[in-house]
Amino acid sequence: MTEPILLHGSKGSMPRDGGPSFSLRNRVVRLVWGITWLVFASWTPRPLCPWRRFLLRSFGASLGPGADVRGSARVWLPSNLVMGAGAVIGPNVNCYNQALITIEERALISQGAHLCSGTHDIEDEHFQLVAVPIRIGAHAWIAAEAFVGPGAVVGAGAVVGARAVAFGHLEPWAVFVGNPAKRIRDRGWRPRSLD
Repeated sequence: MTEPILLHGSKGSMPRDGGPSFSLRNRVVRLVWGITWLVFASWTPRPLCPWRRFLLRSFGASLGPGADVRGSARVWLPSNLVMGAGAVIGPNVNCYNQALITIEERALISQGAHLCSGTHDIEDEHFQLVAVPIRIGAHAWIAAEAFVGPGAVVGAGAVVGARAVAFGHLEPWAVFVGNPAKRIRDRGWRPRSLD
């Protein structure tokens, strides 16, 4: 399991009191990134995915060949995004990647899904932000409006059903539904390369 990252922001800042959890540099990069995506990418149609890949890579994302992030998706910080070949982040997905989010080869994140790698330490009087990486395995599918929380590891080929809420480790090649997501069956399909 990946260790959580406790984020304190600038010296003496306390999120509970309105203080920032991230450095000034981080906040400026995110501001420039947000404006760049809004002006140059958010309106672009699907065929302009090479342009969106260029913008994401310019801000530090690691994207495999054919990876696509749709224009209406939101990526919090491109340098915390790794996508394998053919992986897709669909329309209106919120990729809230305060810690690294890795989406492996040919994984699909469907419309309206929320990938959230940050939370708060509810036992800390200062309510500090804690960020924990997320990994989504090859050929996995995160269905419409599902939520994948901090530290989740979605196994290769796993399916997280529509509006499901996933935390922890989800086994490969299984189907999960509900809140919290529970395994309901195996997934029968496998890519031919795995036969």
